[in-house]
Amino acid sequence: MLPLPATSGAAGPVRLTFGRELRETFVLALPLILSQLMAVGMNAIDAMLAGHHSAVTLGSVAVGAGIWSIAIVVAIGVTMAVPPSVSQLHGAGRLPEVGTVFRQALWLALALGLLCWAGVRASAPLVRLIGVDPQLYTEVDGFLRGVSWGAPAIAVFFTIRGASAGVGITRPTMYFSLMSLLLLGPIAYVLLHGKLGFPEMGAGGIGLATAIVLWLETFAFLIYLVAHRGYAPYALFAKFEWPNLRAIGELLRIGVPMGVTVFMEASLFIATTLAMGTLGTDTVASHQVALNVASLFFMIPLGIAMATTVRVGNAVGRGDAAGVRSAGIAGFVLALATQTLSGGAMALLPTTIAGWYSNDATVISLAAQLLLLAAIFQFSDGIQVVANGALRGLKDTTMPMIITTLAYWAIGMPVGYWLAFKQGLSARGMWMGLIAGLTAAAVLLTLRFLRASKPRAA
Repeated sequence: MLPLPATSGAAGPVRLTFGRELRETFVLALPLILSQLMAVGMNAIDAMLAGHHSAVTLGSVAVGAGIWSIAIVVAIGVTMAVPPSVSQLHGAGRLPEVGTVFRQALWLALALGLLCWAGVRASAPLVRLIGVDPQLYTEVDGFLRGVSWGAPAIAVFFTIRGASAGVGITRPTMYFSLMSLLLLGPIAYVLLHGKLGFPEMGAGGIGLATAIVLWLETFAFLIYLVAHRGYAPYALFAKFEWPNLRAIGELLRIGVPMGVTVFMEASLFIATTLAMGTLGTDTVASHQVALNVASLFFMIPLGIAMATTVRVGNAVGRGDAAGVRSAGIAGFVLALATQTLSGGAMALLPTTIAGWYSNDATVISLAAQLLLLAAIFQFSDGIQVVANGALRGLKDTTMPMIITTLAYWAIGMPVGYWLAFKQGLSARGMWMGLIAGLTAAAVLLTLRFLRASKPRAA
């Protein structure tokens, strides 16, 4: 974490009013929010196509997508080092150095992508170890082998997205995410059902289609970087550079704790889902409904957090200590506003929302109860992700990793397990544990940011 500059009476950097900071953060965040929602839409397309093919295909895609999501979490986490690194250079006016960081980040992304490719392809035995229905083995393996080819592409795409956002250009991410959403359905349909002369590939076809679309998205974004004059000042492709271990090591120093942080949160929800599996079919179904709704709404504060990282990093780069705190608070205000809307929808219309997912009265009733709890943790979930984003802008990643690990696994999971299985609250108990863990993370991360962003007296 970089030390913030001291405050004094001397003239300093040009400061934005809070209203303008709020507006700048919102404008930066909106395309990122929409691109995150489109990514969720791609998952929905996969599920709908698989469901209309067969129950085996749907189950295989669901299991395979769960394993694939681990690779995505790793790629997202480590490449999160790019936006703060770029945004601080951008804020400091050291524009040509952005290209150096970007080129080294591409080498890291390729290595990370190949590692994820190997890991996904080698994960087939894991399916047997966790006791998945044997009739799904072949289809799950096909999906994983197909989608694994997209691992290098998605790592590179996240790197490009981070660099582009770091210099304040976020609309292209939205454009190429929309392109992927529109392409996935037709390509997956052809490979799934064996149209246009292709063999019927089932779940493997959906996985391969996802990989193809990821590569198309990534190549299109790369071409855009080369062709668009808005990126010219950053000399992204000015020269060829071999990997620089020192530069890559600095990215890893920032990115690995971020990867662990993201994984800690994701694994909390995965473990909660596995625990639900012991409570009966209706309970699992209702949990999935509520979790799907909460995950969809989470894309909004996640986009705000990405923008907050950039705004805080810009302020650090230009030496504006007051601007750092202002950028962070702007992110908190936007998150509270959006989470009030999403939490209100869940609290006022839980049965209606649950009814969109199921016709089973029992599932709807249980899901509605969980949505009321989800409405409560909208605030803590939004605040914790934005606080993490603000701290990333400061390149403060190790302590947030420790905080989130403790909050989720020393508070959230034990509390949820105790309430669900020892106090007989079943699914509601596990969700109360989620509230406890997310609230602890939100409080501690916010205090960490407020302390870290406090300007020193001259």
